Amino acid sequence: MFRYFERLPLPELATRQQPPGNGLVGLPVIFYTDSATTQTFTLDIRGFTVDIVAGATAFTWHTGDGTDLTTTDPGAPYPDQTITHDYASGTYTASLTTTWGATFSVDGGASVAVPGTTTTDGPPVTFDVLQARAVLTNPYD
Repeated sequence: MFRYFERLPLPELATRQQPPGNGLVGLPVIFYTDSATTQTFTLDIRGFTVDIVAGATAFTWHTGDGTDLTTTDPGAPYPDQTITHDYASGTYTASLTTTWGATFSVDGGASVAVPGTTTTDGPPVTFDVLQARAVLTNPYD
């Protein structure tokens, strides 16, 4: 069954970050995906109807600075964020690798785990992290 599972067109989950666009040094960047983390496929295998339900089991966030964060959580946007990362100033390209597991059933029978997992790589997102500088001004000018 794994042979069929690993060939399924599993989604490549998109990396979302907050703030959108550029980040600031000292303000953690929030990562999450709002893509679907489960997918159901129905196949005809040798005359049998096989339902395969794939679900994301792990998320590896490649932050672009050499750090990888692996979670079982797809993250969430502010104010419920669960995945954050601090950066120095610079330009970074982040991406998400999703690990998928699955169950299958034949002709509506009991669900059985598919042995093994497979992964998909989502599209990268590039952003700048800027250093904000304070400027004193005279309010009486």
